[in-house]
Amino acid sequence: MVLAAAAVLALALVPLGFAYLQLGYHGDVAASTEPETPGSETVRLLERAVYDAGGEVTGHPWAGRDGAVRLVNASLTDRERNIETAQVERGVAVRIERNGSAASAWAAANCPAGPGRLFGDCEAIGGIVVQERADETHLLAVAYDLRVVDDRGETALTVVVRADGG
Repeated sequence: MVLAAAAVLALALVPLGFAYLQLGYHGDVAASTEPETPGSETVRLLERAVYDAGGEVTGHPWAGRDGAVRLVNASLTDRERNIETAQVERGVAVRIERNGSAASAWAAANCPAGPGRLFGDCEAIGGIVVQERADETHLLAVAYDLRVVDDRGETALTVVVRADGG
């Protein structure tokens, strides 16, 4: 009798097992992710702003790169201020500044020089890195110094945000 009851119970559990596998299981998303690092939200917002600003220079000739950089600067300045103020409600104070020396260092390390390179020269102008491609100006990256103050303390970051989202 006990063996027959165990067999019936085992048969009843088989469809439940298949149903469980078909529905799948996803753990608590909030509990399974790593805690955000200070400034991670700011960097995400800046990535989107820089990506969008990349379209500002499309079609500008390389000889007019200073004007193209001014357009990018105008587009980014408003977005940067909005990013700074958007997080105040959550108790996060952010200060965003461009970093010209970090942009120059990034350009020197990431823009190939010499024969055989695919694209033209790179130039860092006021924290904004542009490159000549087919005699047009293309936005590559923007370097920032970030100061983030939240309930965990104060954090200083230097980041280079690529315009291609990479």
